Amino acid sequence: MTYENTLVAIASDNEDIVVMTAENRAAIRNLPATLGGRFIDFGISEQTMIGAAAGMALRGRVPVAHALAAFLVMRAFEFIRTDVGIAGLPVKLVGGVPGFLSEGNGPTHQAIEDIALMRQIPNMQIVCPADEHELTGALPKAIASPFPCYIRYNASPRVSGGRSEFDFGKAEILASGSDTAILTYGFLVNEALKAAIILEAGGVAARVINLRTLNPIDEEMILAAARECRLIVTLEDHFQTGGLYSIVAEILLKARLTARVLPISFNKRWFKPSLLADAVRAEGFAGDQIAERILSELAATVA
Repeated sequence: MTYENTLVAIASDNEDIVVMTAENRAAIRNLPATLGGRFIDFGISEQTMIGAAAGMALRGRVPVAHALAAFLVMRAFEFIRTDVGIAGLPVKLVGGVPGFLSEGNGPTHQAIEDIALMRQIPNMQIVCPADEHELTGALPKAIASPFPCYIRYNASPRVSGGRSEFDFGKAEILASGSDTAILTYGFLVNEALKAAIILEAGGVAARVINLRTLNPIDEEMILAAARECRLIVTLEDHFQTGGLYSIVAEILLKARLTARVLPISFNKRWFKPSLLADAVRAEGFAGDQIAERILSELAATVA
């Protein structure tokens, strides 16, 4: 089931749903013919789209607004904060090509501060699916939620591992271990699983936690990992400040718990654009590179 097919099915059962886009039709190109007047393309006018979405939400509609993540959360941030956030409207924001998925695009199109921005808005739910399977599983609950919601669009092939039903604030463990816990979300879940296989071959048992939603977030699973594992790794295609590393620090501080944490993220710079696999490797986020950094950190801990 694709994202487009899932959205069509949901919209067919709920006439209040209005699909919007700011000239970003890649994932929804067939919807105009299906939804007719309930599909609106605003062109490259993200602020106008969000303002219109807020107005429709005030009148009982459920807007699902699509745009490139970088422009959606930055260009239209004031509108999201003021029109949607302050009013607490159930507008659904779908950000395309977030993080590494922007691959060949330069810094202007790289959304690697989107989590930091969206989590500043009270009650803004944040969904970061690992693949299209999880994306389509999350969509019905995101649309049904009474809260505003930001979704990092990800239609990657299904990752391996046992998968549980999606729910807000409920992470899932895809690999078990107590030497290290890799906390991650979205596109990088697959790289974390690759790293876990390499680590296992080297005698290191890695727990891989797919967080799925960053707001609400599964605090109990994070705290359990901090108590039970020698090393916590926060793996994310996002700036270190304001993203998962910051979230984990806040959770540990609130619980008065100390843990050794290794952040693998972007720190004070954007990534060099290239083909996806090349960009991931150039920045040190490939599975074998992650495993190498973890082994080095564990060795330093022993020393």
